[in-house]
Amino acid sequence: MQQLKTPKRIARTVLNALKGGVVPRIGLPYIAVGRKAEIDALLSDVEIVAEGGASFRFITGRYGSGKSFLLQTIRAYAMDRGFVVADADLSPERRLQGTKGQGLATYKELLQNLATKTMPEGGALTLILERWMAAVKAQLAQEDVLPGTPQYLPAAEAKILGAVAKLGEVVHGFEFSTLLVKYFRALTEGDDETRARVVKWLRGEYATRAEAKAELGISLIVTDDNWYDFIKILALFLKGAGYAGLLVLIDELVNLYKIPNSVSRQYNYEKILTIYNDALQGRARHLGIIMGGTPQAVEDRRRGLFSYEALRSRLASGRFSIEGRQDLMSPVIRLEPLSTEELLVLIEKLQKMHAELYGTEEKLDEKALAHFLELEYDREGAATLITPREIIRDFIEVLNLLMQHPGLTVDELLKSDDFTPASAALEVPGAAPAPAARRFTDFDL
Repeated sequence: MQQLKTPKRIARTVLNALKGGVVPRIGLPYIAVGRKAEIDALLSDVEIVAEGGASFRFITGRYGSGKSFLLQTIRAYAMDRGFVVADADLSPERRLQGTKGQGLATYKELLQNLATKTMPEGGALTLILERWMAAVKAQLAQEDVLPGTPQYLPAAEAKILGAVAKLGEVVHGFEFSTLLVKYFRALTEGDDETRARVVKWLRGEYATRAEAKAELGISLIVTDDNWYDFIKILALFLKGAGYAGLLVLIDELVNLYKIPNSVSRQYNYEKILTIYNDALQGRARHLGIIMGGTPQAVEDRRRGLFSYEALRSRLASGRFSIEGRQDLMSPVIRLEPLSTEELLVLIEKLQKMHAELYGTEEKLDEKALAHFLELEYDREGAATLITPREIIRDFIEVLNLLMQHPGLTVDELLKSDDFTPASAALEVPGAAPAPAARRFTDFDL
C-alpha cells in the first residue's frame, strides 16, 4: 500500500518531536507500524465503552519501548470514533491522591487536555459545552419556543434537566446539572462572567467552597478526594451530548513508584483499585481508562502496584502466559519489542516523510536501511537495552546529516567513526555479551 503524503505542518511536528525523544500528539497514523494485536485489544475496549460499559487497562513497557506511542495512537483512533479523550502524565506534582492538591492537579491536567476530533490538541471543554447548548436551542426552535419569550428559559431548563436526568443517579450529579442550567441561562443572557465561572468550576479551579458558594451558589468544589466522581459524571454528560464516551489516558505511573513515603504510595494504589473496581463492576459507564508505566512500576512487589496485594491479585498474569504468548484481554498488556522487520518499515516511512518535507531525495536504499539497523544492534547490550526511541533518534540524525552535507555519502557516514549511535551510552560495563546482531541478509528484503 502506498504511503500517504504527510502535510508539511504534521511532518515537521512529527520529526521534531521524535528527534527530541518525545511522542507527537498528531500525525501518528502516518508512521504507525506493528502493535496490531495490542491496538485491536484496546479498540475492543473502546467498543465496550461506546456501548455503555467501562474498561480499565494497564500498558507496561520500559522507557522508549513505544508505550507512550501506543497510548497516543489509541488516542487518535478514539477521537476518530467520536470519543472525547483526556490525557495526563503523572509527576511529583500530579498524582491520583495527595494531601497537597496532587490529585486535583491531575484532574486539572485532564480537563485542560480534553480533546475531540475537531480540537485534537486539547482545550475542548468550552467547545463541548457550546455544542451541547446549541443542540438544546435547536430543539426549542423546532418546538417554536423562541428566545425572548416568557417560556423560553423555563422550557430550556426543563429540557436540560430532562436530558441529564441520569446524572441525578450518581454522586454530585445534581450539582453538575445545576451548573449546566446556569451556563445555558448565562449564554442566553450574554452573561460572560457567569459562563467563565462555570468553566472555572468544571476545571477544578475553585480553591474553597465559600468562594464557589458566593459566585455560583454551589457549596461543592472538585477536590483531591472527589475528582474521580466528576470524571464519571463527565463521561455520562458527554454521551448525552452526542459523543461516544470518554477515554482517559494516564502515563508515567513510575512517578507513583517513586513516592518515598510508603503510606502515600499505598493511598495512590488504593485510588487505582477504586477506579479499577468501578470500571469492572459496572459502576462507571461510557468511561475507558488506560494507564501506562514501566514493568518495574507495576510488578515490583516492594514499591510497585504489586506491593498492594489487592491490585497484585487482580493484575498478575496467570501461569499459562509466558513471554511471547500473553493474554491480550488481561488487565495488563506487556509490550513486546518491535521486530526488526517492523523497525525497517518504520525507518522507511520516516525517510519518505523527511524527503517530502525538505524536498530531498531518499538516499538510503533497503540495503542501507538494513545496514543502519545492523549498526544499531551491533554493540554490547543492545539486544536487551536498545529501544525504538534511540533507533529513531539516531536515524533522524542520519537523515539530517545527509541533507545538511550534500557531499556526504551514505557509505561514508555509516562507515565513519564519526557516527556514534546516541544510544551507545546504554552499554553496561561487565554485562554478558549480547547475541550476535542480525545482518541485513536476515531482514527478508
